[in-house]
This record gives sequence, C-alpha cells and structure tokens, in this order.
Amino acid sequence: MQFAKKSFDIGLFSNQPAAQLDFWQQTVGLPFDHTLKLGGGLLQHRHAVGEAILKLNAARDPLPHPGSNNLQAVILGLPGLSGERLLHDPDGNLIEIHPSDTPTLGIRIATPDLKASASFYHHVLGLQRLAENLLACGNSQLQLQPGGQSAGANDNTLPALGLRYLTLQVEDCDAAWQAAIAAGARSARDPVTLGSTARIAFVIAPEGTWVELSERASLTGREPGVH
Repeated sequence: MQFAKKSFDIGLFSNQPAAQLDFWQQTVGLPFDHTLKLGGGLLQHRHAVGEAILKLNAARDPLPHPGSNNLQAVILGLPGLSGERLLHDPDGNLIEIHPSDTPTLGIRIATPDLKASASFYHHVLGLQRLAENLLACGNSQLQLQPGGQSAGANDNTLPALGLRYLTLQVEDCDAAWQAAIAAGARSARDPVTLGSTARIAFVIAPEGTWVELSERASLTGREPGVH
C-alpha cells in the first residue's frame, strides 16, 4: 500500500461542537485548519497535528452511543510542554499529551486478539511494525493493548459518539482497497468519489476499528480516481 503522507488521521464524532472546538483549540492548543461539509448534517472541523489531522465530526442530529469502543485514547506529542498531561474532552474521550520536539498524533486500541490485529495493521494495511504491539505510519504510532470486545460489538455504524476511525491517506484508493480485501480485510464501504476532494473507502480491522482509505487530491496532486 502506497501512502500519500507520513501519518494517519483520527476521526471522532460529537454533538457538542462549541465545547469540543474550545477544548481542542484552547485547552489542547491544536491549530484549526478548515471545515468540510460532509452532508447529512455533519461538519468536519479539521485540526492539524504536524502532517496529521484530528477530525472533529460535529453532528446536527443526536448520535447513538457505541456501547463500547476499542479506540481507547488519542496520544499527542506537542512541543513546548514541561510534562505529561491527561485530559478528557467534553464527551469523555481520553487524551494523553506528552512533550515532543515535533507534533505527533497517535492512538491506543484495545483488542481481544493482539496477534490478529497486529497482523492486520502490518500485513494488510502496511504499517511499519516497531515492536510486538506497536506500529507506525510515518510519525503516527498505533499502540495495541489487550482488552476490548471482538469485531461486531461496535462496528455496525460509523457515526456514533466518541473516537470512531483512522484515516490512511493513499495514492490510489481503489488499488489500496482491493489489495486490503484480497489480503482478508472486511469491506465496510466500497470506494466512492467525493466531488473533487477525495475518493474514499472503508475496511474494518479484526477488533472492529473502521479504517478509511483516502485518496485526497490535495495530497496526490490529481483528480480523485484518475490515474
């Protein structure tokens, strides 16, 4: 899988846009990038963490509670800090912040099958394996820990309160999606083009995490889906 940038992005959903924007911009200090209209009453407020993007999807309509969620914490490395910080956003998502020379965005994911999840992210999606349960896409790191529920417990719908998905920016959405399916991934959404912005598809990891494969025009330098 050929990546279009050296980091993954993280997406969360909320019904509290004002409180969330204040938290991420004022309390955490992330720079606001821009807002995208996703349709269906969703606005995506994008915040930069180096090359990575923290995507706050604000929903007009009430979002369901996922019950349980294997995405356990956002892990931020930020310059200018004197020590570690543990925070919770307005919806209760755990945010771990540590000092770093450059901004970095990471995630901790619980899984009932460490071997299956690690194999999926490494062999199917192409993340670099740094240690037994630690993987990376460039500057972004994915930590696996034992726990959580098996796939199917929280993967029926994407829009729900809390941390919900990862985004891998790829050079060719269709090729990446086809390769992932051929390697055993379960498709959640087939490739679709979003105007002139991006072509995207979703697959689901063994522990139920949604993973978006995004071919974004601003990164590839060409119209989505045209090769």
